[in-house]
Amino acid sequence: MANTIETVEQYMEQVVPDNRKHDLTQLRNLIIQIVPNAIESIKYGMPYYELNGSLCAFASQKNYMSLYFLNAPILQKNIDSLRDLNVGKGCIRFRNIDQLSVTVIQKILEESVEDNLARYNE
Repeated sequence: MANTIETVEQYMEQVVPDNRKHDLTQLRNLIIQIVPNAIESIKYGMPYYELNGSLCAFASQKNYMSLYFLNAPILQKNIDSLRDLNVGKGCIRFRNIDQLSVTVIQKILEESVEDNLARYNE
């Protein structure tokens, strides 16, 4: 992706091939549905979501797509639910959106929001 990308729409327009664009659009819609108050921006060259702190980001890589959960302890707490995927310390790598469980993604996002709110209100 070019460094001139300033909006998520610009990012999405440049995603190729089309099946990836479709999958990342679905992922973006899911994030917005689960956390409608999240602030969406471009950070580190990718779509990035925040609500009282960092939540998640996603990217199209050379050989796969990545969903980054920016509260790594919460991702690691839920790692057993992701055992069929390639999971790093803070990222889930996938080739097709159908590999992701909506229920698990929702649970991790909701727990991340709760954790951010708890830390924000300390």
